[in-house]
Parts: sequence; structure tokens; C-alpha cells
Amino acid sequence: MWYKALKGFIKAGIYAYHRTVEVHGLEHVPTTKPVLFLPNHQSALLDVLLVAIDCRRKPYFLTRSDVFGKPILNAFFNFLRMVPIYRIRDGRDSLHKNDAIFDTCAALLNRGEAIVMFPEANHNIKRRVRPLSKGFTRVLFRALEENPKLDIQLVPVGLNYKHAEIFPDAVALYYGRPISVLALYDKDDLQKSVGQIKKTVSQRLKELTTHIAPDHEYGAINAYLLQQGADFLNPRATNALVNEWRKTGTGPIAVKPEKAKRHFLYPLFHVLNLPVILLWKLVIKPRVWEPEFTGTLRFATAMGGFLLYFGLIIAVLTWGLGLFWALAVVSGLFLFNWMFVKSGAVDPRNKK
Repeated sequence: MWYKALKGFIKAGIYAYHRTVEVHGLEHVPTTKPVLFLPNHQSALLDVLLVAIDCRRKPYFLTRSDVFGKPILNAFFNFLRMVPIYRIRDGRDSLHKNDAIFDTCAALLNRGEAIVMFPEANHNIKRRVRPLSKGFTRVLFRALEENPKLDIQLVPVGLNYKHAEIFPDAVALYYGRPISVLALYDKDDLQKSVGQIKKTVSQRLKELTTHIAPDHEYGAINAYLLQQGADFLNPRATNALVNEWRKTGTGPIAVKPEKAKRHFLYPLFHVLNLPVILLWKLVIKPRVWEPEFTGTLRFATAMGGFLLYFGLIIAVLTWGLGLFWALAVVSGLFLFNWMFVKSGAVDPRNKK
């Protein structure tokens, strides 16, 4: 009950925070078989939340171990079905702990559960699918060691942000057709199996999200896409433009950053929500340590900040004018903010 309540609360926040949230291909997600969701990774925890709220399953999440540590946080993360995974940067001595984690994941898959794991094993805001780690294949092989006939389904997920660094952003998720691990698995040649699985998943991800490669041409290709007005919520069309750039051999393009033309209500939006905006701009934003965390921390600021702000307004106005007028003012402010965000008026660069 509490999990569903929290999920509903976060989903409402996600949909209110973004200008648009598109979800495609949910019909591809198996509902009765063990599933390993494999999304690309661009925007830290926001990627996790976007998959969690609409994936038709109640998945477990393999999460970087450094967020664990304090008992209260550990209890909360366990409630959210988060499982720690250890990386080299956490110290080579900690890597042996992954054996127990892989056993846990194998047991979950054998119970028919779903797991979310980011196969790139890192995040980056660039629009490209990075080389996949073999860590997720170790989870699969461990499960198949226990049950060689286990029909594990891999579901690649393409996360596509219109402009992840801008508010309000728009995002589109594409769930690909499931991949049967058994069709690619050879217990007598695990190295070959790793290669086949990684290659298949990587190819699918490159179809479900924008893939700009090679990396040394990223700037030129990205500039070309901006010049052509690419719809980054449509990876198929955008990737067609990438291929077009390769065929034409277009050289470097100088694209001037598009300056946001402020809507005439923009000052009013800032005045009405000044405490939350100041919290973000003066306190939280200067402490963002990586661009990939911008969206996550901005969303968290909006969720927490507006809850406190609206609560304070209700408390003050209830004391002065009564509960009816307090609720009326908060409802009107929420409706104004919602319409303002959905119109794209905060930053017209995010209009379709």
C-alpha cells in the first residue's frame, strides 16, 4: 500500500514537472516472465524514476553502492527495492561483495521478478549509447546456472530527453521488444554468449534512443541536429538525420545558442514562486557536482520545495482568512504553474 502510494505521488510529480512525458512500447513488457530492464543512462536518478512509474512491473533496482551506508537510508532504499552494486571506484576490495548481489539477483529472476540495471554502468548526458559493461550478463549467467531453462527476457529501454539541462524538459521512453536470453546463451562458450548478448542489446538501444557516434564527431553532429530542428523525442527520425550527416560529409557547423524568449508571464511565474526558485538557484544548483544530476536535483527541489511552500501558504492563509480561501489560493497557484509549464512558456526551446 505504501509503495503504491509513493509511486503514485512520484508519478504525479514527474508528469507535472515535465512539459510532456511520452511512453511507447509498454505492450512489449512481459508481465509473467522474469525481466531485466536495460535502459540507457543520461540523467542519474531521474532515469530510474521514469522507468519505475510506468514499466508495468514492480522491479528491483541495482544501484551504486555509495548511496547506501546509513541505517535510515538503507531501510528506505530497501523499501524502494534498491539493491547495491559495487564498482571499481568503490575500491577493488569491495568488488567481491558483488558475488552475493549476483546471487540475490539470480534468486529474484528465478522467482519471476523484474530488475532494472543500467548496462552502460555509468551515466553521461551526451546523446549516445556507450559501450556496455558485462556486469549484467553475469547476473543472467548466475540465474541460468541455477535454472538452465529459465526464460529471462531482456527489455531494452530508450530514454530520450529533449533538453535535459533546461526546465521544463520533455522526455520520451521507448520500450523495445523483449530479447530471450536463451536464444543467445551457450553454457559451453560464455565468452561468445557475452559478446552476442551485449551486441544485441547495444543495437536495440541505438534504435530506441539518439546515438551520435563516433565520440570525436559528437559536437559537429549534435550541432547539425540542432540546426535541422531535430525532434529528440523521436529517436528514429533523429538517427536518420545522423545518418544523413554521415552521407553528406557535412563539416563542423557553428550554431549559436538559441536564446530563450521569455513569455510575458515569466516574471509573474518567478514572483509567485520566488521562495522555491531562490532555493534552487541560490542553494541547490550551485552544489550540482555533475550535469547528469541537474534534472534529478531540480526535480527533487520542486517536489520538496513546493510541498513546503504550499503548506506554508495554507497555514498562513488559514490563520488569516480561513481554510477555504487558503485552499483556493493554493489550488489557483498550482493550476497557474501547471498551465505555464505545459505551455512551454518557461523556455520555448522545449516546444515541439
